Amino acid sequence: MSTGAIAVVLANTPNTFPGLMTIGKIFYITNLILFVLFTALITTRFILVPAKLVASLLHPVEGLFFGAYWVTVSLILNGAQSYGVPASGPWLVKALEICYWTYCGVVFVVGVGQYYVFFQSVKLNMHDAVPAWIFPIYPLLVVGTMAGTMIPSQPTDRGWYMWVGAVAFQGLAWVVALLMYSLYTQRLMTSELPSPSTRPGMYVSVGPAGYTAAGLISLATQASTVVPGSQFTQLALPDGDLIKNLGILAGLFIILFAFWFCCISTVAVLAGVRQMSFTLNWWAFIFPNAGLTLATIQIAGALNSDGIRGVASALTIVLVMLWLLVAVLCIKAVYMGELLWPGKDEDKTMKGIRWGRNGAFPEYNAEAQKERED
Repeated sequence: MSTGAIAVVLANTPNTFPGLMTIGKIFYITNLILFVLFTALITTRFILVPAKLVASLLHPVEGLFFGAYWVTVSLILNGAQSYGVPASGPWLVKALEICYWTYCGVVFVVGVGQYYVFFQSVKLNMHDAVPAWIFPIYPLLVVGTMAGTMIPSQPTDRGWYMWVGAVAFQGLAWVVALLMYSLYTQRLMTSELPSPSTRPGMYVSVGPAGYTAAGLISLATQASTVVPGSQFTQLALPDGDLIKNLGILAGLFIILFAFWFCCISTVAVLAGVRQMSFTLNWWAFIFPNAGLTLATIQIAGALNSDGIRGVASALTIVLVMLWLLVAVLCIKAVYMGELLWPGKDEDKTMKGIRWGRNGAFPEYNAEAQKERED
């Protein structure tokens, strides 16, 4: 998600220079390689130990990240529009339209199905509430920004349909995110902060508001060209212009909520920085804040403000620097055995589910079975 988000931010950042698009393409291609590699690896994991597929989806931590897979798909489609369409024929525009609607259908099912599973089978503790509880609906939170990128290259009627779908799905995701926000805020008010090493995960709370603000403003700027003149009202002012103004106001209304959570998360991280060690939560320094950066970029364009454009460019530079830092630390952690090592990852509580001695099947040892029964 973080690598794809960097590619999307670089494609939209306002202050450009020769070679910027090349850098963005490098991040985009890197993201494609990582996506294929990680998909192949986790597929191999589930083939070797089939029981871990269900155990993973039902796991109170690892299961939440199933939604992250689909967010990455959205970022790949977004990047295909930004980097691929200008160099391709109309076939890619049509392919992206089909992919857009397929994506919306799949992630809606994911949002319904995964929350149902957690409601029915997984009992989460309120004192453990984390922003990652939003992840099952997160794939719909990025529909607005994806549609806002794709609509300009679509025929007017197709763009209108995409616009309506994006507004509806973005609204659904934002309302569900607000419900999860309330649970997370309740945890912060009644319990202690997460452990220092996992506090970067607090930045996940920045993403929903940031991507919603970015999506609303992006869709608003397209309204003048895709919304039929008198679709909703019979006012003298064209509906598209009216919706454009309302959408920009809505984005401005929300963006400081994302910045507020960013500030709280930053203070919490700085307060525990001396006790921090690397975990995968550190990647949350990048992806959620990319949503805040995209919202800043959209606001800079809507208000035609050079000052805000400068802020957006500064945020872009910080994100790239953070990506380089976290990538180095992640590779080092894997090399040192701090990640992808028994007892170190999210699946460490999947006791007794492992590669069997006699082939590709899960082996349940007696000790783990007795511990589960106890």
